[in-house]
Amino acid sequence: MSTDAQGIDARVLAHLQTWQGKTETLHDDITAAPMRGLAATLDRDDEAPLPGTPLPPLWHWLYFLPQVRQSGIGPDGHPRRGGFLPPVPLPRRMWAGGRLQWEADNPLALGDTVRRISRIESVTHKAGRSGDLLFVLVRHEIFNARGLALTEEQDLVYRPAAQPGDPAPAPTQAAQDAPWQRALVPDPVLLFRYSALTFNGHRIHYDRQYATEVECYPGLVVHGPLLATLLLDLLRRHLPAARVQRFEFKALRPTFDLHPFRVHGAPAEGGRSARLWSSDHEGWLTMQAAAQLF
Repeated sequence: MSTDAQGIDARVLAHLQTWQGKTETLHDDITAAPMRGLAATLDRDDEAPLPGTPLPPLWHWLYFLPQVRQSGIGPDGHPRRGGFLPPVPLPRRMWAGGRLQWEADNPLALGDTVRRISRIESVTHKAGRSGDLLFVLVRHEIFNARGLALTEEQDLVYRPAAQPGDPAPAPTQAAQDAPWQRALVPDPVLLFRYSALTFNGHRIHYDRQYATEVECYPGLVVHGPLLATLLLDLLRRHLPAARVQRFEFKALRPTFDLHPFRVHGAPAEGGRSARLWSSDHEGWLTMQAAAQLF
């Protein structure tokens, strides 16, 4: 029996790759309550949204939520494997990054009835410093009554169970002299509220005993999508009239609730784009991103 590096059975990988091309279609409505909830969680004083109010960038993550029955939840709080996503045998799943493209003349807005078509684009294997890594690329297209509004690609990574002494991601020092900066305290209430808004049951974000004893993290993990949302929220605070055309982000290092962290940004190309990144309390780069503006 042939195997890939670090013990992934080639036949298992081939089976997982049969999910490539699998599609799923979901429907939802852009309603006001999630928008008000996220505005409060981000500590914004936005006015109550009215019908037709454009959805801020990345706030579509408040919709199309994974409402799996309680009996279908796995031990980590995620839905059990083998539905739309392939049944990857590696136990830890993280959102590693993504790329998004908004349509200039068709923003998502409060009151829209929306449809999301998702497709598994690829399932690939790599050997990392701590063992096997499996990457699943998912492509989403979101439509409203006027047509295509948003295209998104998500990079999901699956990793082996944590072991004491596993090597940490190689650190990179983050620039600290950005013109836009904001310090944040990732307390458990912030993480719980974001988990609730996105119906995210992953226990690493709220169950400290599970996060530290089972997954061997030093504390609760700040959601990657929350960090990305905070980066674009920083842009909106400094360029409130800006409209984001494209956004891409990559998670580089976990952020924990044990210490404050910072989000940073700098305009580029004469204000037509922006560089965005986050850093932990030691100054290590945790997420890097870029936004292109209309």
